[in-house]
Amino acid sequence: MIRFLILSGYFELMMYLQVSGRLDQYINVHYRYLIFLTMFLSLILALVQLKIWTEGEKHGEKMHAGHDHGMTRPYQRGIAYLLLILPIIIGTLFPKISLDTTIVEAKGFSFPVSKESVGDPEMNTQYLKPDTSIYYNKSDYNDQMTKLMKKYETDQKLEVTDENYLEMMELIYNYPNTFVGKKISFNGFVYETNAHNQKYDFLFRFGIIHCVADSGVFGLMTNLPADISVKNNQWLHIEGTITLDYFEPFRRQIPSVAVDHVQTINSPNNQYVYRAF
Repeated sequence: MIRFLILSGYFELMMYLQVSGRLDQYINVHYRYLIFLTMFLSLILALVQLKIWTEGEKHGEKMHAGHDHGMTRPYQRGIAYLLLILPIIIGTLFPKISLDTTIVEAKGFSFPVSKESVGDPEMNTQYLKPDTSIYYNKSDYNDQMTKLMKKYETDQKLEVTDENYLEMMELIYNYPNTFVGKKISFNGFVYETNAHNQKYDFLFRFGIIHCVADSGVFGLMTNLPADISVKNNQWLHIEGTITLDYFEPFRRQIPSVAVDHVQTINSPNNQYVYRAF
C-alpha cells in the first residue's frame, strides 16, 4: 500500500506542478513532455502496486515476501520510503522563491563559469555567459555554434526574445568581435554594482539550460545615458549598440551595450528564459 501511495504521490506532484505553473521553476520548459511521461508511468506503476496489494490481501499476504528485494528489515524499508517521499514533500510544501538581484549579490558572479557547486559535482552555477560546451565534445560544440551563427551573423539588428535569449548571449560572448557595432534590443532586470570605485550596470535574466542545477544569471553590461537613473531589480527594455568595454574586476574586455533607448517595463510572469536545443 505504501508503494501505491508514493507512486500516486509522484503523479499528483507532477500534476500539481503543471497546473500551478511551478513546473517552469524546476526544468527547461522544452522538456515538458518528460513530465507528462513521468505522470503516465507513475500512474501505471501506482495501479500495478494497488493490484499487487489487493491480491496480496486476498491471499493473506502470500505475495509479500517476493517483493522485498533484499530489504527485509523494517528500518531499511523505512529509509528507502523516506528518500522516495522527500521529493514529494519538497515539491508541495517548500515555498517558491522569487529570484532577484539579492541572489547575484549573495553569490557574486564570475566569467565564464563560477567554481561554486550547486549539488551535482558535474554542474556549476553559470553567470553572464551561458555555456553549453559542457554538454558536447569540442568539435560538436563548434558545429553547434557555427550553425547558430548562420541564423544571426547577417542581421544588423538583433531582436533578443525569451525564446532566443540564451543562445544569443552565448554567441555574443563567444564571438564578440562579430557582433560589435550591431544594434540590439532586449529585456531584463537591472543589477548595479560598484567595484574599484566605479559603478557598473548590467541587464540580466535568470536562465535554465537543462534544469535548475545548471541555472544561472545571464546578460550584458550596459552603458546607460547619463540622465537615466535606475535601481536594482527594475525591469527595463533597452535598445543600443554592442560594444566592448573593459571590466576591471575581470581585468578584461567584455561585451556591453551602449544604450540609446530605455523603457521601464513590468516584470514578466515567468522571469526565467530557457535554452532551446
